Amino acid sequence: MSIPFQSSAVAQAFEAYPPAMRRQLMALRELIFRTAASTPGVGELEETLKWGEPAYLTTRSKSGSTIRIAWKKTRPTEYAMYFNCQTTLVDTFRSLFPDDFQFEGNRALVFQDSQAVPTDTLAFCVAAALTYHRNGKDGAPVTRKPS
Repeated sequence: MSIPFQSSAVAQAFEAYPPAMRRQLMALRELIFRTAASTPGVGELEETLKWGEPAYLTTRSKSGSTIRIAWKKTRPTEYAMYFNCQTTLVDTFRSLFPDDFQFEGNRALVFQDSQAVPTDTLAFCVAAALTYHRNGKDGAPVTRKPS
């Protein structure tokens, strides 16, 4: 699935990443779009930059919370998926999937460049973020592990 960028600024942000990290982040980007398309009520995503990083918003449906993906020069072997730290999302993911992810506080799932990403579990987390407002801000969207 090759999804065109919605803006040249986002495309340039991806181009600025080292090639190996760009591939990893493009895989996360594809997972976000694929999950949005298969999750009822999410609708079309807006792809933009927040803090200079690719961000995915449910602007039209207002069903969810923003997801960002990024690589940082200060942590060259890691890349991450960021969630709004004012939500209960990451705390909930930590309680459901303590061994599946590396967590950064209450805001991110961190991946090593050599690590296989648990895509089914991550898609569940993405769907929870993309429906967070629709299902209630108390963390209600994430109540059980994917089957």
